[in-house]
Amino acid sequence: MTDVTAIPEHVSIWGELADVDHVLKHVQVDGVRTRVLQAGAGDELVLLHGTGGHLEAYARDIAGLARYFHVTAYDMVGHGWSDLPDTPYTTAVLSDHLIGLLDALGIERAHLSGESLGGWVVAWTAAFHPERVDRVVLNTPGNIANKPEVMARMSESTRAAVHDPSDEVVRRRVEFLFHHKEMVTDELVNLRRQVYSRPGFRQAVENILVLQDPRVRKDYAWDPTWVGKVIAPTLLLWTDNDPTGGLDEADMLLGWLPDARLHVITDAGHWPQWEKVTQYLDVHRTFLLERRDPE
Repeated sequence: MTDVTAIPEHVSIWGELADVDHVLKHVQVDGVRTRVLQAGAGDELVLLHGTGGHLEAYARDIAGLARYFHVTAYDMVGHGWSDLPDTPYTTAVLSDHLIGLLDALGIERAHLSGESLGGWVVAWTAAFHPERVDRVVLNTPGNIANKPEVMARMSESTRAAVHDPSDEVVRRRVEFLFHHKEMVTDELVNLRRQVYSRPGFRQAVENILVLQDPRVRKDYAWDPTWVGKVIAPTLLLWTDNDPTGGLDEADMLLGWLPDARLHVITDAGHWPQWEKVTQYLDVHRTFLLERRDPE
């Protein structure tokens, strides 16, 4: 008799998607070939990954979210297997790419959930394109206080992994995202190695990392003057072991956002969507499907 308990909880990215009807395709967004994965039915939900990332960051969540939402995960411009145009990928550029993607996919309005850099792009989009946004989840958005040491660490580790996409160096970059580093798989590391080895990615990473340069960042930095324009109901999804920012920074955002609440996932790092799948799914389902009585 087969001992099914020997099968690990996470086998592979394909294992997570094996029983989920989904479409993986590329669409043109203002001339940028953009890689997109879609699954499920229901309210529109768009997922945005972090700095140097790709849509596989959400591989463990697609099946669970697709039970309740029409889910779109994608590689932001200059990331993953989307095109790498030689231009600085500022928050405004990434937000414009998101709006262009919604247009290309025929999505008028959507819930937006972004992790790390993706959370920054989501907040910027909600502030400047409120008509396209229903509800917002800012998942470990990171370094709200614009700390130079956090910017330097992010720049150095990302640039090092792109210039030397060896197992050792890239694994160290991926492990930075995790509290439980034993959860980092060879598959995840090798996917990131493949992305970082793409022709043109050395230039792309410089365009990605402009937001870690204080001289550029000052025009997009988290600040109440624009954050206060986010009228969409917002969930701050924090963890207790995020290396990019603590709960003091969550408190800052709570003070700036007109309609926000905080949920903390414990025993997790920068990627709760991978480390704590059940909690991540539960909080998304509860918050995004909540119906408020009209005032």
